[in-house]
Amino acid sequence: MGSINPEQPTSATLCAVVTGANRGIGLAITRQLAEKGVTVVLTSRNEMHGISALQSLRRELNFSNIIFHQLDVQDPVSVANLVEFIDIQFGKLDILVNNAGAPGASVDIEGLKGLNIDAESWLSGKASNIVQGFIRCTYSDALTCFDTNYYGCKRMTEAFLPLLKCSTEGARIVNLSSLRGELKRIPNQKIRDNFDDIENLNEEIIENMLKRFMDDMKDDKLESRGWPTTVPIYSISKTALNAYTRIIAKRHPQMYVNCVHPGFVKTDLNFNMGIIGTEEGAKGPVMLALVPANGPSGCYFVQTTISEY
Repeated sequence: MGSINPEQPTSATLCAVVTGANRGIGLAITRQLAEKGVTVVLTSRNEMHGISALQSLRRELNFSNIIFHQLDVQDPVSVANLVEFIDIQFGKLDILVNNAGAPGASVDIEGLKGLNIDAESWLSGKASNIVQGFIRCTYSDALTCFDTNYYGCKRMTEAFLPLLKCSTEGARIVNLSSLRGELKRIPNQKIRDNFDDIENLNEEIIENMLKRFMDDMKDDKLESRGWPTTVPIYSISKTALNAYTRIIAKRHPQMYVNCVHPGFVKTDLNFNMGIIGTEEGAKGPVMLALVPANGPSGCYFVQTTISEY
């Protein structure tokens, strides 16, 4: 499969929102979009952290096309406040990058680092049994993770659809995913089929699957029912996000809606176990945020290359 030519024309009239942008990949995406002339609204749940990130970028780039607004994707009121701000300031939204994420686990970071697990073992899932004693996944972790990684993205997308439809460029929605959400990593074929039935897929089906996961987790039956065993909460949150991406792309053919695994990036979300930097990880999301007219939609990318869900 090929990749998209990254040298795409951009316009200073484009407006973007990047969630979870005060650090990591979100901050790098903000920087790269701003460098291409896009006006970027950097958002952060923590106002102090967001303002600090904004000031740092402005000192570094000397750009005036980055602004800050507080946002908690788990809070409908916070989302509505951001929508109102964008409507008043710009009257439209061209690019929505859903980057905010939660790990779905509590981790003994020092103990994990002491294992010295190589990147290939992490990526392949071979490390799963080795790390079990250092990663704790609770019901509370699942609620937060799903409400951020899936429902938070859905909340943002639905709230911004009216402004996205006002984009004269054809809006772009980019959802940050993970290879952990790939269907081939789910042992149970029926679960894979439910998430992959694009002809009949809808939000009710996705959310019923998430409820099944939660019920099986409560009953300590994730492994016996064929759910992923490596960071299972995070994995299924991204599988659900991928499925939602396909629904929105199909429902809004005038938009360009894609999801992307940015690579195994060293960030706080993966406890800095990654192997590439945030600037490298931002390249795929930025490419999709600026995808040309008649470009792909409803697709899953691994960095800058189209891949299989």
